Amino acid sequence: MDNHPSDEQERLVSNIATVRASIKEAAERVGRRPEEITLIAVSKTKPVAMVEMAYRLGISDFGENRVQEALPKIAEFRPQGIRWHMIGRLQSNKAHKVVSSFDTVQSIDSLHLAQALNRYTEVERKERLPVLLEVNIAGEQSKAGISKTEVPGLARQIAELPYLDLQGLMTVAPRVNNPEEVRPIFRALRSLKDRLRDEVPDCSWQHLSMGMTDDYCIAIEEGATIVRVGRAIFGERIYKGDQ
Repeated sequence: MDNHPSDEQERLVSNIATVRASIKEAAERVGRRPEEITLIAVSKTKPVAMVEMAYRLGISDFGENRVQEALPKIAEFRPQGIRWHMIGRLQSNKAHKVVSSFDTVQSIDSLHLAQALNRYTEVERKERLPVLLEVNIAGEQSKAGISKTEVPGLARQIAELPYLDLQGLMTVAPRVNNPEEVRPIFRALRSLKDRLRDEVPDCSWQHLSMGMTDDYCIAIEEGATIVRVGRAIFGERIYKGDQ
């Protein structure tokens, strides 16, 4: 039996080490502790075998965009300590599938969706469901999320739902050639979160989920507590539709 690591595993080891080193450097540049930042490996379109490999290498948080793709993966691989995050657009009619499989939902963008998640969480979970509001800070027509002006009102409504634990905000920054161009986006989300601490004090506002492969270091410098990294961990796109 060949016990030597595969080329794929060696690449994964190297990629994870590089990302963790970059997280550490970005945090230390602004006087933060690397332990404050949760690394989510975005595993959409990736086979369970790659998730298992990444988990064995120390990754405990995984992000999925599509419910139908994620559910079989989660059912097949759910060891103790793993956390699955729903980070893609979610329809209310799939809420019941999400609350029993995912550990957090980062893409709340309507009261209707929040109410559906609250209703099913009451029935199917023994604890509150951690959620984030998805904010379209840049106002891109192609992106999901609510406008920043809608956030306080929706946050107040969600804060009244007993089975949801609203913990912060999430955004997807525009794709740009120079990551510095999105710094104002991340800064605006952090500023919004800081205002919400006073306006909606019933929520913890502990998390900012922002930053992906091309810009997660900038996001950390601007206060991200969660970064969602796919390509820099699992490699360049292999499957059609991967992002």
